[in-house]
Amino acid sequence: MHLRAALIRTSLNGTARVAPRLAGRWALSLFSHPMTRVAVRPAEEPVMRRADRGELVVNGKTAVVYRWGAGTRPVLLMHGWLSRASRFSPLIQALTERGYSPVAFDAPGHGDAGGRGTTILEYRDMARQLHAEHGRFAAVIGHSVGGMGAFFALRDEIGADRLITIGAPAEFGYLVDSFRATAGLGRWAGPELRRRIESDVFPGEHDIWARFSATYRPGQLTMPILVIHDESDDMVTIEQCRRVKAAHDGRADLLITRGLGHRRILAAPEVIEAVLDFVSATEPAARTPDSRP
Repeated sequence: MHLRAALIRTSLNGTARVAPRLAGRWALSLFSHPMTRVAVRPAEEPVMRRADRGELVVNGKTAVVYRWGAGTRPVLLMHGWLSRASRFSPLIQALTERGYSPVAFDAPGHGDAGGRGTTILEYRDMARQLHAEHGRFAAVIGHSVGGMGAFFALRDEIGADRLITIGAPAEFGYLVDSFRATAGLGRWAGPELRRRIESDVFPGEHDIWARFSATYRPGQLTMPILVIHDESDDMVTIEQCRRVKAAHDGRADLLITRGLGHRRILAAPEVIEAVLDFVSATEPAARTPDSRP
């Protein structure tokens, strides 16, 4: 994997010197399409086997939907990039035991879904369809890019009592900057990727760098928000969660964990406990930015 990444980095940066538009198309393809699909882990299989499985179509692509519980107090879970619904299994189990009805999906290009990739618009449209089917959500929970997608979806006629994000970026543009840095691409890649995302991925959409961000027009969201982030997250810097908290100050609580990273945080008992407390509002969920579980 490291050798492949090095070859791609060298090839892209070299191509950009002589054919920047070609390099831009290649970079956009890498940015937009997951290079791999993660499998269901053995520990996740019991929870996934109990799911009522279905499908929905979004933008001509087939997403896979999973439902648990009796249908009362639905909770929508939105996974991140290069992830899948099964990564929420520990939380799904805990929510079901508390009488909630979790609803999750594999977005296009992820898990068992069709397609090669997805967008934040498709996240919103999947949430719309599931909202129309299940009604108002007791909570919406989003991990990573799914957290940013949750903010965008909830500003668009989707009702929820509470919002929880875990390891989520604040700004849509951060995804481009992070991809460029992780891939080791030169400065050329930032402007070229942004231009192509605007013209090729979201044609006709205005002001996407602001509108798709979690910090956009915070007054449109009135529900309580819990922002969870690990200080050692190697995918989304902790500064991003602080920007979300600042934008939604007065409605958002911030829980910072330690030593869980970007992925293991989903299964951490202290995180699951904090989410359950916040969703049920039986105990205060607020922690100061310097709190430790």
